[in-house]
Amino acid sequence: MGNKEQYSEIRRKTNYGATNTPEPNNDCEAEDQTYLDEKIAIPEVAGYGFSFRKLWAFTGPGFLMSIAYLDPGNIESDLQSGAAAGFQLLWVLLWATVLGLLCQRLAIRLGVTTGKDLGEICHHYYPKVPRVLLWIMIEIAIIGSDMQEVIGTAIAFKLLSAGRIPLWGGVLITIVDTFFFLFLDKYGLRKLEAFFGLLITIMAVTFGYEYVVVSPDQKEVLKGTFLPYCKGCGEEELLQAVGIIGAIIMPHNIYLHSSLVKTREIDRTSKRAVKEANMYFLTESTIALFVSFLINLFVMAVFGQAFYHKHSQEVNATCTNLSSIYPNVFPDDNNTISVDIYKGGVILGCYFGPIALYIWAIGILAAGQSSTMTGTYAGQFVMEGFLNLRWSRFARVVFTRAFAILPTVFVAAFRDVADLTGLNDFLNALQSILLPFAVIPVLTFTSSQPLMRDFANGIIGKFVMILITGLICAINLYFVVTALMALDHLAYYIVTGFVLVAYVAFVCYLVWTCLISHGVPSLARGIHTRFGYGLQ
Repeated sequence: MGNKEQYSEIRRKTNYGATNTPEPNNDCEAEDQTYLDEKIAIPEVAGYGFSFRKLWAFTGPGFLMSIAYLDPGNIESDLQSGAAAGFQLLWVLLWATVLGLLCQRLAIRLGVTTGKDLGEICHHYYPKVPRVLLWIMIEIAIIGSDMQEVIGTAIAFKLLSAGRIPLWGGVLITIVDTFFFLFLDKYGLRKLEAFFGLLITIMAVTFGYEYVVVSPDQKEVLKGTFLPYCKGCGEEELLQAVGIIGAIIMPHNIYLHSSLVKTREIDRTSKRAVKEANMYFLTESTIALFVSFLINLFVMAVFGQAFYHKHSQEVNATCTNLSSIYPNVFPDDNNTISVDIYKGGVILGCYFGPIALYIWAIGILAAGQSSTMTGTYAGQFVMEGFLNLRWSRFARVVFTRAFAILPTVFVAAFRDVADLTGLNDFLNALQSILLPFAVIPVLTFTSSQPLMRDFANGIIGKFVMILITGLICAINLYFVVTALMALDHLAYYIVTGFVLVAYVAFVCYLVWTCLISHGVPSLARGIHTRFGYGLQ
């Protein structure tokens, strides 16, 4: 089947009747339905101007999506970057958020225009083997994200209980929130979105409190945010910058967002209605990601101001008030401190009083809890989309959480908190490595004129997203090669080399599908039409 005919067939299958009515599924019982089966009506407003009533009706999916930008992995990346480089990597945080918004914009356009999410369209477009491989990659990303949420929640309980709740106990407590969210999910879409809005508010207040207490130099914060520089930076700072990108832009979040926008009633027979929905969803997502950027900035600036180039002996001398409650947190040497979300809470308590520690722990707890449900939904949508397999909500939650809890509780029981937070760092890097498996497919489909019609990416949009995708792949390749060179055993070289070759081959396949199938010819024709030159 030709490429145009293939996309036309996908459009027929995914946009049946161009209505907003869910496709019937006789295999799914009513009790297995999710909150996506509830649709929010968009109010009719006179005139063609901007309407805050309509914006409010569209508000929700973007804030649920933004929670992935605020999970414990992000918080740990923020504080480590601040402690390692001061304010010098704030501009990386800003541009990573901007790149994230561009990726989420593509997810919005795909879901709004076709009425189906990224996973569902992947199911129709890719052959079976690549489709299953893509599903596995995204499931790994979801499980990795859920592990970070479990880690963050366990550490928050340990801090709040003054060490009385062990890490493994905190991990097991996270089983309870699974049933809590299943209970909450039954009370309707708007109530669920309001609850997540409350958790984001808690994070903004708690981390904002730390920002006010520490009171970083505002001039330096602005300089670090808008002026790209990193004076005296080396490999450690570079790896922190890569970690910021991996923590901010998460692959499963693109799949999630393309599903969340389906919760609004949109008349897809009307070009104006689709254009309007794209505009309002993008506006809401911009506001949501601006809030998430501020919260991440609060954390990075706090640790950049208070703990940049601090030494362990200096910290231990200050932490005598909490040394009996949180012993042996920092080694007794003169090395620069290495922080994580656990040590970060302790050190805030040492310098700014126990209230700062407990407020920090509440913020981490809110981050972990809010990310739990969005990760569960992402797993549900990806499974349904790729495999056309509908499970009950309980089965889906247990599937994802079991894979997250088992390795985490093992590390928590037999190792210490440093190993648990070290696992967090590895998971941030993993998210960055898996990112092409979301960015390339969404670029492929949103660039297709037969599928997207008038809402396909333009020449500039294609060019920008190709550059972003290339940058992400180059960063990941550098990261993997650097890790490979650090290995000191032949068996590690062989295994890692094999994985690297397989990874590059699959990414190249996706790039070929994107660029050769329709991207490069379309791009060439567009350049030729617009500027009068191009490939003959």
